[in-house]
Amino acid sequence: MKEFLEGSHAIAEVIKNVRPGVISAYPITPQTHIVEDLAQIVANGELESQFVNVESEHSAASVVLGASATGVRVYTATSSQGLFYMQEVVFNIAGMRLPVVMTCANRAISAPINIWNDQQDSLSLRDAGWIQIYAEDNQEAVDFHLLAYRLAEDKRVMLPVMVCMDGFILTHGMETTDMPEQEKVDKFLPVYKPLYKLDPADPMSMGLLADPDYYMEARFAIQETMRESLGILTEISKEFNNIFNRDYGDLLVEEYEVKGADKVIVAMGSVCGTIKEVIDEQRAKGKKVGLLRIITYRPFPYARVYEALKDVAKVAVLDKAVSLGAYAPIAVEMKAAFFGKKKGPKVISSFVAGLGGRDITLETIHEVFRRLSTKEVNSDFIDLKPELLKEEYGD
Repeated sequence: MKEFLEGSHAIAEVIKNVRPGVISAYPITPQTHIVEDLAQIVANGELESQFVNVESEHSAASVVLGASATGVRVYTATSSQGLFYMQEVVFNIAGMRLPVVMTCANRAISAPINIWNDQQDSLSLRDAGWIQIYAEDNQEAVDFHLLAYRLAEDKRVMLPVMVCMDGFILTHGMETTDMPEQEKVDKFLPVYKPLYKLDPADPMSMGLLADPDYYMEARFAIQETMRESLGILTEISKEFNNIFNRDYGDLLVEEYEVKGADKVIVAMGSVCGTIKEVIDEQRAKGKKVGLLRIITYRPFPYARVYEALKDVAKVAVLDKAVSLGAYAPIAVEMKAAFFGKKKGPKVISSFVAGLGGRDITLETIHEVFRRLSTKEVNSDFIDLKPELLKEEYGD
């Protein structure tokens, strides 16, 4: 059923359809509306679930870790500094192979304090062992939560999944969204039956001390599962399409006018809508330009990226995050995808834009295409304000 909803409310509604037994979260802008709505849904008796109020994000992550360990489907959400406060537990959840699903309402990190959108928070935890999926619009954000639970709880995976949606742009944006019917959700996502759980009737231990004889194998197992989950993502995406009639392809990348293009932008999240608008305009003028949208960032789909871009001459990677002192996060993966390959782009340039919520406009995208020349650049910032730089550094 199509409804005109704020993104956060749409997420709360789809989580109600998922029927988690335990929800725990601490409010933080711009995630607050999601858990606020869920708290109201539980209080109204629309969802039979325990909503656990806590004093911090660290405690929220600890609650869902404990509940998941007892075999209960769980949910949490956070953003920015809240995600960083969770960090210790976030790594534990993955290491214990618990299928937790979390919404990350992407927001800039401090300091200076900033509540607006970029993707530095989730990308900073890319090595935590969580599968990371990035939505372009609110319809995807809704659907990706269903896909996330199905993937996390797959007995071949048993890893947590982070669904990332751009703060304010999506969380507070109003869009017409086709909300899934409960009957279809139940068909796609059956009742969770854990492989293992903490149970006094059948005692076991989780998260024990692993000395050097065991630790490496535990990490290797997660690495192998990450690699194998690329194919499982594609398999689950096909099943989703069969039930809901929405096709996300392999759920790894989206190719938009990539075939035959000589210049392609690689990006992730809501900015891709703006990029598509510029591409449509440029295509109408005969320009051979395209977009490769990364959907799944962890595990990174290296082979899929290579196949999509091996015949493209010039690639611009547009990051809404910066890895200070190094290549920007997506750019690192792009360079790795083509390292040592016989075919591939002659130029892979890295651009950084939109930090702290600075608008990425149509002109910003035009500027990226203009700067994509024969000379490769590394983490070239777009839309800097010269007057502020002069104030900070002088002439």
